[in-house]
Amino acid sequence: MIFNSADFLIFFPIVILFYFLVPKKLRYIWLLGASLYFYMCWNVKYVILLLISILTTWLAGYLVHKIQNTLARKWIVAICLLVNLGILFFFKYFDFFLDSLNKVLSKVGIQAVESSFSVLLPVGISFYTFQALGYIIDVYRGNIEAEKNPLRYALFVSFFPQLVAGPIERSKNLLSQVRNVDKMKIWNYENVTNGLTLMVWGLFVKMVIADRVAILVNTVFDGAYLYGTVALVAGALGFALQIYCDFMGYSTIAIGAAKVMGFTLMENFDTPYFATSISDFWRRWHISLSTWFRDYV
Repeated sequence: MIFNSADFLIFFPIVILFYFLVPKKLRYIWLLGASLYFYMCWNVKYVILLLISILTTWLAGYLVHKIQNTLARKWIVAICLLVNLGILFFFKYFDFFLDSLNKVLSKVGIQAVESSFSVLLPVGISFYTFQALGYIIDVYRGNIEAEKNPLRYALFVSFFPQLVAGPIERSKNLLSQVRNVDKMKIWNYENVTNGLTLMVWGLFVKMVIADRVAILVNTVFDGAYLYGTVALVAGALGFALQIYCDFMGYSTIAIGAAKVMGFTLMENFDTPYFATSISDFWRRWHISLSTWFRDYV
């Protein structure tokens, strides 16, 4: 399910309606169920990977909080990182690794290695993996108390507005809001109107600008040998605009959808093409990802 689809147009109002109607203590459970359903609409089987990430990082966080032995705490964090990053790298880079290996083998006359299965990249695996690992590192550093309720923690990792495309949230921000979801005001006119406005703007940027520019870009680069310098430059500039509007539009929809429900997500883009240097550009582009590497790597 994607934001600019008829399915989401049906899904989101239903989620919001019941979110406002269910008892306050059940809100996080309703949102968790909705988030898992949202993810399973992409591929039911890959929800297992999401659940593995949730379970391993929650358990590791709980143990790190309880255990006082420094060496044991380090081993728990290391194993948790190894499991989650191992899954991420396997699904993201297995095909690339196999292709590179076969190219090397072909150079020395060795038969290519054939895979008996095909690896499909799970949607959003980088985003929820980084978010979950940020949590376990925060717990290890003492920046946040470990979440005892596994269902609340599961909602923090799988919160559907930012599950598949970010922004990558910090536990201090989103988990703290999840913990207080039963205390949020049921109806906040300002949040709802501002959130819906952001969603409409994000859809406009994605569907009207990015998708329309994509037609030009695809036309130029699918037949690059047919066009001259002006057309190729226009195609390159169009691609820069397209990719920015794709990412920014999707993030804006996510921020707006969360705001309708009373959640505040971090800004993810800050006019990156107005940057004055490469480093300034990366500070403005996909802010949640660049700052994640700054804070945790």
